[in-house]
Amino acid sequence: MKIRSTIVFFAVLVLFASCKEEEAKKPKVNYDPKVSTKEPTAETTNPILVADLPVQMDGTSVLLHPIGEFAVLGGKGKYSGGGKESFRVSNYAEYEITGYLSNLKFQEVGSDSLKVLTDKPMMIERITYLKSYADTAKKQFLVYVLVDMDSNKDGKLDSSDIKDLYISSITGANFTKLSADFQELIDWNLIESQNRLYFRTIEDSNKNGAFDSDDKVHYQFVDLTSKEMEVKEYNPI
Repeated sequence: MKIRSTIVFFAVLVLFASCKEEEAKKPKVNYDPKVSTKEPTAETTNPILVADLPVQMDGTSVLLHPIGEFAVLGGKGKYSGGGKESFRVSNYAEYEITGYLSNLKFQEVGSDSLKVLTDKPMMIERITYLKSYADTAKKQFLVYVLVDMDSNKDGKLDSSDIKDLYISSITGANFTKLSADFQELIDWNLIESQNRLYFRTIEDSNKNGAFDSDDKVHYQFVDLTSKEMEVKEYNPI
């Protein structure tokens, strides 16, 4: 009996590993013109939206309301934890909100009106308040890491798609995309002495649908004192 249990265990382990390997090999970009985005399902066209309680970043006069999708199908939804339903769609650490958010709403202190960030489908993974820069430059910005395109054409926006870099004011105004289309965000960094937000992206140069060492890395920055938020490329190599 013990031998049979061991065999079953290793069979399940091999199956799990193969599924993980297949998932890892799944391309982030699908260039095939014959493949169109899958038809949206009732789950994607009519999601159940949940808003977390508002967050106010220290030193700001704006409340942020994170909004996300809550799936209830069999307790296996994006926001269910361990098969149990949960109404929480985000996590808050100091000056940062993380999760899988569909949108964000803004409420200025002293007002009951809410302003929505965008009317476009998106999946926001991370929102960071540039607190240290606000202390020195007296300008308040939010930086977003998100998905705005179904790049692999599987009919949904998720972590398997290309990640982009956006920026806005603390009130959600001037919501601007900084990274180029079809370029995967690698990372970003704030250099306060230069008033610049530096970031790296990678371009799928060989058009194989994946981002790897054979592709081109772009080094860019944006001047936070500029109204146009013009992105400039530089070459440190």
